[in-house]
Amino acid sequence: MAGLNDNAQWIVLMGFLVSFSLFFIAIILNQSVMVGQTTAEAVSEFPKYDIRGIRSVIIESSTAGMPDSLNVQNDIHVLSLNRQNSVVNFSTTTNGGYTYIQIHYNNGVTAYNETWRSP
Repeated sequence: MAGLNDNAQWIVLMGFLVSFSLFFIAIILNQSVMVGQTTAEAVSEFPKYDIRGIRSVIIESSTAGMPDSLNVQNDIHVLSLNRQNSVVNFSTTTNGGYTYIQIHYNNGVTAYNETWRSP
């Protein structure tokens, strides 16, 4: 920049300053968009309806007093693994006149545990 006069040097330096500022702002905006997108995806990935459906089937099968509860438990485990790619385990215990059901749901992203007690 030795051959330029003072006004030209200021113009070139301001051009560099503006270009670096725009580059920096573009990087910040790109990062904020990615954070917003991953947050929205995390909210939409929560399998609320899958958990509700499996929970209702487990409670219905456990409180109905089915004679082959082990087969029902294995069927729910296999169906959830094949259709929803999730692992569902549950156990039923009776204590003091109440039926307690412990439900475990895991699809690799969401882990859900619940202990349900019969009214």
